[in-house]
Amino acid sequence: MEQKEIKFSLVFRDMWQSAGKYVPRVDQLVKVAPAIIKMGCFDRVETNGGGFEQVNLLFGENPNIAVREWTKPFHEAGIQTHMLDRALNGLRMSPVPADVRRLFYKVKKAQGTDITRTFCGLNDIRNIAPSIKYAKEAGMISQCSLCITHSPIHTVEYYVSMAKELIDLGCDEICLKDMAGIGRPETLGKICAGIKAYQKDIIIQYHSHAGPGFNMASILEVCKNGCDYVDTAIAPLAWGTGHADILAVQAMLKDAGFKVKEVNMAAYMEVRSQIQAMMDDFLGYYCNPLNRINNSLLIAPGLPGGMMGSLMADLETNLESLNKWKVKHGEPELTQDELLVKLFDEVAYIWPKVGYPCLVTPFSQYVKNLALMNVIQMEKGKARWSMIADDIWDMILGKAGRLPGEVAPELKKMAAEQGRQFSDTDPQANYPDELDKYRKMMAEKGWETGQDDEELFEYAMHPSQYEAYKSGQAKAAFEADLAKKKAEAQEGNKHQPAEPSTITVTVNGQSYKVDIAYGEQTAAQTNTAPTSQAVPTGEGEDITAPLEGKFYRVKNAQETPKNVGDKVKSGDILGYIEAMKTYNAIRAEFDGTITAIVVNSGDNVEEDDVIMKIAK
Repeated sequence: MEQKEIKFSLVFRDMWQSAGKYVPRVDQLVKVAPAIIKMGCFDRVETNGGGFEQVNLLFGENPNIAVREWTKPFHEAGIQTHMLDRALNGLRMSPVPADVRRLFYKVKKAQGTDITRTFCGLNDIRNIAPSIKYAKEAGMISQCSLCITHSPIHTVEYYVSMAKELIDLGCDEICLKDMAGIGRPETLGKICAGIKAYQKDIIIQYHSHAGPGFNMASILEVCKNGCDYVDTAIAPLAWGTGHADILAVQAMLKDAGFKVKEVNMAAYMEVRSQIQAMMDDFLGYYCNPLNRINNSLLIAPGLPGGMMGSLMADLETNLESLNKWKVKHGEPELTQDELLVKLFDEVAYIWPKVGYPCLVTPFSQYVKNLALMNVIQMEKGKARWSMIADDIWDMILGKAGRLPGEVAPELKKMAAEQGRQFSDTDPQANYPDELDKYRKMMAEKGWETGQDDEELFEYAMHPSQYEAYKSGQAKAAFEADLAKKKAEAQEGNKHQPAEPSTITVTVNGQSYKVDIAYGEQTAAQTNTAPTSQAVPTGEGEDITAPLEGKFYRVKNAQETPKNVGDKVKSGDILGYIEAMKTYNAIRAEFDGTITAIVVNSGDNVEEDDVIMKIAK
């Protein structure tokens, strides 16, 4: 009997984002590509998608250049490249208009991406179907995902039925996206077999995270039941909240009688060495050590590996802020482990209450953020559900798609009290086209729309991050933060200077003096307009930040920013605090007139910092 061949994909993008916050610079990516190719075992490489473009902007790099240069050597070697996209949400945490989604695939195909892996965290076919159409229009391979989780609702029959619908809609491949690694091996094998029974020749690719410890057994089980491709990683960024190392997977499948490609060990060691060098350069400063360890605590909350990198970074910030409050109020501080357990318990508690969305981007972030806000508010003596961001409400109300389960009565009651309406219409209809608006804005700013309209796409997909990139603010802030982390590491966090130190950062020929703050002080660019530390000059009541994060006056081009002199009514949105990739609206609590706006859009703020002043 002929051996079945199992092919391998290297999820190089997800490796990094499962371990930490950022991804390598384009020069680092281009340098490592030849060694990956020399390994000789990969038929596919995940090069971009997910948070790749956004985090590029955050550290001041043009993601369009990065994608083009990074995909090129793989094309030349005959290796397919693939990206991750979030269906209705494109590459971001909030829904994207249809015209921006259509442009997305044209841009990525032109940049050298062959396959788009589309997923919807609600497994709502309505959100995925347009992506199949747009991908095929652009000449891409459409791979559609079944987001795997473990609940009373998510049965074998549920997933096989979903796969049949996607195949009938014309998708080219199916991905079993086991983003938290909590799929049970037996169940995954049955899902795979059921799909192959419906269409024998459909390509199935299995994506799993190692975190809870199921995934090696799951890989073997899906391969025995017809899987064609398996996603793998490379040490030192394998295992933990990431993915199984290629060496272990290759050896296991070879022993089980499958046909697999051999691994060039000299090239493997070269890639491994380069990954470590990237970590030593800057990426390791954003990789929490806990994300390098398998953790069976993840079984209950089911949080995905790709989110754990940012989660641990966010947890540090929120723990620091919460403990400041506790010290101020004479209460004992929490340790990181104590907060983590409280968070995991709260996720497990609220998940059924918000309708069992699959815990994958953006809904994993929504559920995690909601759980963390609940924990923080309850630690401060406030009620559970007292801070729910609008994007999270949209999920609960069905505006982002149909939830697999029922919303809890207590949340339905809250929605009614706040005048919020549930929806079951096509989610895309809630988000009108925006490209013309962004094209006009770029013309007014004198910005080029770029090759294949790729800069237009980037601006429309990530407006606030793109503006911060273009101004140099993003790079200056990143380099300041990195300098702070390196200084802290060098001093072992034991001998911090009493006063801020100052460095000069040059971005695009523009010099920025940046204060590197320690302890409870915050960093601020000295050549910019007033920051969160400035003293408001207007009359009236202080409007303060409800949590720590970045302040933005608007979150998309559809909104008009509030200005000094504007009259506002109670409930009006005054701005947003972006924290943990979610925009939390700041609303007026009374009627009045804005007399001062204290912070700039994109400034970091701490909880209770004054944002603006309003006179009644």
